[in-house]
Amino acid sequence: MTEQTTTPGSTPGEERDYDKYRVIQDLDGWKRSHHCNELTAANMDQEVTLMGWVQFRRDHGGLIFIDLRDREGLTQTVFSPEGAPEAVEAHERAHAIRIEYVCALRGIVRRRPEGMANPGMHTGEIEVYVNDWKLLNTSDTPPFPIEDRVDASEMLRLKYRYLDLRRPRLAKNLILRNKAAQSVRRYLDALGFLEIETPVLTKSTPEGARDFLVPSRMSQGMFYALPQSPQIFKQLLMVSGLDRYFQIVKCFRDEDLRADRQPEFTQIDIEMSFPDEEQIMGMAEGLVRTLFAETINAALPAAFPRMTYKQAMDDYGSDKPDVRFELRLQDVKDIFAGGGFKVFAAAPCLKAMRVPGGLELSRKEIDDYTEFVKIYGAQGLAWIKVKEDGEWQSPIVKFFSDEEKAKLAERLGMVPGDIVFFQAASEDVANASLGNLRLKVGERFGLIDEKAFAPLWVTDFPLLEYDAEDKRWVAKHHPFTSPQPGQMDTIASDPGGALARAYDLVLNGSEIGGGSIRIHTPAAQKAMFSALGIADDEAEEKFGFLIEALKFGAPPHGGIAFGLDRIIMILTGAKSIRDVIAFPKTQKATCLMTEAPNVVGKKQLRELGIALREKVAENAEVKKEEA
Repeated sequence: MTEQTTTPGSTPGEERDYDKYRVIQDLDGWKRSHHCNELTAANMDQEVTLMGWVQFRRDHGGLIFIDLRDREGLTQTVFSPEGAPEAVEAHERAHAIRIEYVCALRGIVRRRPEGMANPGMHTGEIEVYVNDWKLLNTSDTPPFPIEDRVDASEMLRLKYRYLDLRRPRLAKNLILRNKAAQSVRRYLDALGFLEIETPVLTKSTPEGARDFLVPSRMSQGMFYALPQSPQIFKQLLMVSGLDRYFQIVKCFRDEDLRADRQPEFTQIDIEMSFPDEEQIMGMAEGLVRTLFAETINAALPAAFPRMTYKQAMDDYGSDKPDVRFELRLQDVKDIFAGGGFKVFAAAPCLKAMRVPGGLELSRKEIDDYTEFVKIYGAQGLAWIKVKEDGEWQSPIVKFFSDEEKAKLAERLGMVPGDIVFFQAASEDVANASLGNLRLKVGERFGLIDEKAFAPLWVTDFPLLEYDAEDKRWVAKHHPFTSPQPGQMDTIASDPGGALARAYDLVLNGSEIGGGSIRIHTPAAQKAMFSALGIADDEAEEKFGFLIEALKFGAPPHGGIAFGLDRIIMILTGAKSIRDVIAFPKTQKATCLMTEAPNVVGKKQLRELGIALREKVAENAEVKKEEA
């Protein structure tokens, strides 16, 4: 046995017995018998060996209490100055123990004294009386407490992520994530799906978010791209006749980040041959129901409700509506068409949202909501309060005719105590601003049942949408999605009218999965590229290998991909996607722990045939400020 010549707990000049305090470099034959959340009254009087980190140390002048922690939980251990010689010696040495030291403790399981049991702990009935222990490693004082209640900044916790992951809440998130992944594998394996890996270094085919590019040393001036999705490869696996594929796979998108988005994320990717929408959606529902039942023992509906894209946008202003509460948007433009209030009469879209009980909102709250909707392009926010005596209070009511007021009250069902918010803008702005305000108001009035799970299929998406900035049609989902039957021939003449054979699964206002029936003939795929303004030579350059593959008897196929990170967020109740990923990036896509991305040496750049045009000093300064 080799030993480290440090003396924990000693001070300069203090003499101690080094044999008692040295850190051992191996376990010296000791074997862990139980984890730290395992022992109960059923283990009474057993000799056990525990290994873990010191969570708390309490010296009561005689007895020393150590709470030992591992990923599973805590066990209280006791060092007594009385008893057998080896126990007394263990107690004398225990004065050196500090928090986060790594220890192996051997002792006897005893029932806690009467009145000292802790019903909040699985191990709360017992404690372990230690008769011997070994110091496996010391620890510097952590930069923040290793416990769930911590006021350290997220930046500090990300810098010391390996310490942050010792905190029970984050550790439990990753344990549940593993449980979810295994549940997915068992479910899909039972249905005959094959887990197949697809390439990480692939070809850049920009469509939507930006690719992460990887320079090639072997082919200088050329680049690989990290996959935004295995989409094309899983379609090729269907062409290969493998019939049913899945993969829990890393994907990469170089896009701006939000609370539920990371530059590298994990998908549950699924594809199958010869399906229709009902088969895929049925399989997906079963997967999600199984996942929730096996991880958090939650029962989801036997059949998930469905809603068309148009209904979702009309009623909720969002294609991923949170249907746990009933506030809805209503179109009221016809009421004010040709009326005297020009702001409403001339608006391309006019929507209203009645909030029962909203009369109690203060003017400051309404002003805050007005500023909030500006995030989504709104110029302002009109409102009407219905006072208890039925009188309408608002700066805009004076512009309404009696007929308009009567129709509005009837349409919205306005009663005393209500407030009604209006948005007069383009359809996109009206939907986005009121749709997001709906969520904010729902939280304000406690309308959302945080313990409920409300899954919803959204179907009948537009196949294409117009990008005003690029002045062209783009795919609503991706360019491999099939139009609904009979609509392929109309894509060129009416691109905005075609509907997709696509379906998104929404849960509590978050899109957790999306899929479609794919295009499986070369002629149809070329027609789609043409509708997207992709010329034949460009299509051949970017997607020629796919078009070629479709010529060789590609079967009808389709699938779905779930965002595993988002699902784990919902399962754990986490507020940020970073709390369910072991080593996440910041909102600026950096890793504070490893300091990635970093500057590479000139030699590496020369080997890759790359010369930097821009100075790196600015990036270095940004990283310095972020740290």
